[in-house]
Amino acid sequence: MKKLMFGNESIALAALHSGVTLGIGYPGTPSTEILEYFSEFGGRAQWSPNEKVALEVGIGVAFTGGSVLVTMKHVGLNVASDPLFTVAYTGVEGSLVIISADDPDMHSSQNEQDNRNYARSAGVMMLEPCDSQECYDFFLEAVRLSKEWKFPVLLRPTTRVCHSMSIVEYEDKEYIPVLPIKYNPDKLGRVMIPGYARPAHRRLREKLAKIKKWNETSHLNKEITKSEELGIITSGVSYLHVLEAEPNASVLKIGMCYPFPEEKVREFVQRHKRCIVIEEGDPFLVENCRYYGIPVEEKPEMYRFGELNVNRVRRILKGDTSPEPPIKRGRPPRLCDGCPHRAVFTLLSKTNCIVTGDIGCYTLSVLPPFQSIDSCVCMGASITVGLGLRHSLPPEEAKRVVSVIGDSTFIHSGIPGIVEMVYNPPPTGHIVIVLDNNTTAMTGMQEHPGTGKKLNHEPTNQVVIEDVARAIGVENVVVTDRISVFEKALEESLENNKTNLIVVRKMCALLRKKQQKNVKQEVIGDKSDVSTGGS
Repeated sequence: MKKLMFGNESIALAALHSGVTLGIGYPGTPSTEILEYFSEFGGRAQWSPNEKVALEVGIGVAFTGGSVLVTMKHVGLNVASDPLFTVAYTGVEGSLVIISADDPDMHSSQNEQDNRNYARSAGVMMLEPCDSQECYDFFLEAVRLSKEWKFPVLLRPTTRVCHSMSIVEYEDKEYIPVLPIKYNPDKLGRVMIPGYARPAHRRLREKLAKIKKWNETSHLNKEITKSEELGIITSGVSYLHVLEAEPNASVLKIGMCYPFPEEKVREFVQRHKRCIVIEEGDPFLVENCRYYGIPVEEKPEMYRFGELNVNRVRRILKGDTSPEPPIKRGRPPRLCDGCPHRAVFTLLSKTNCIVTGDIGCYTLSVLPPFQSIDSCVCMGASITVGLGLRHSLPPEEAKRVVSVIGDSTFIHSGIPGIVEMVYNPPPTGHIVIVLDNNTTAMTGMQEHPGTGKKLNHEPTNQVVIEDVARAIGVENVVVTDRISVFEKALEESLENNKTNLIVVRKMCALLRKKQQKNVKQEVIGDKSDVSTGGS
């Protein structure tokens, strides 16, 4: 079979063909569509409250011998890093493949971190696909390697790979999920008390040494021999840029970047008069080369930022460090004209409040015409950063601090902040505003526990945000869909020295439009069925 596919789509298809028991994750660009495709194809997929929960559920499935796909964007792996480091010690019984979709140039992210460093730090295998075909092939290989070594595998596509299309060749297969029927206990291997963890760490290093030896001759690493003058070492999507930028060079493409195939790289370098590493982001491959005493050139520091492309690769090969022509950017994102929460930010911009913001659509309120938020660190930090300001500022200044967070982000990592607010209330109290638009809007209107619907939009139990706040012990909870009521509640909260939570609940305008369109299509479909006798 041949099909033009996005990278995310091909990963989902590979998950289906490999019999993944469960696909689980948290939506985050550029990884979001993987689970949506997997569910659409017929796989069992679900959203978790956050990435840590998703990975831990995945570990449980993998402990039973199941096959698991866990998806997240690069900063999501920060949230999931605690279980990641320990599952490298425990290993798994089935297979566990974790997607870390990195975002060079920060198309939709707050930082440009390079998660290849997680592979080395946690001590797990990492594969880097360069296009949709390799997304498919490498996922299948990741499942195989995970099962063989009983070990988690990181798969690192980047934004350009996730959201670009290329031809994928595959053998069409029926979806037959791996369904374990018995749990085999392994207390020594899975209960990581110090006495058990010390030998587990030694087993991890022994396993990595064997995998490294295997990687020296692995088919995942591809070599093209052309010129003895110039050799280029590369990985991921940079490989495609290299092929176009310098077609006469010899190329060594590293498919498994960790454990690093030292001897293969050393032998390649020895056969070329000049050898340079072309890679996006951090000098990960360069640092590995130099750790093993392999002499290579690296790109100038200015090319560490943003994505590479053919022209930038040509400049690197020439050693050109002159100022680059400015990149022509499109119109910056902004809050939708019909966003129900524009009125909230209009009001906040007039109140002289110090507003700690969070990750989501509302981050865009920092731009004109609102310019209403003062910080955005990471998911959930609006509440806790706000508390820090409240604790440290003089009382009259502290009373101006307000935290703004969305419904999905509140579920993701805002609840511990509410616990902190109740447990250690500042003398002036605090105000948390939850902008509830009934969806995870910025990543494409995905469901979350607060919507009462599963990934495939089927109904399920709903987590009610205001009930959670009251149960934790927030003193004053207000729920409204009217800006006049919100304005009054905000005025009172700014003066009452209590812990306050104001939920402004109004559906995302795009979601409402989408639902109305779906209803209209269903009605038309019903009429068509009647008129044709149901055929």
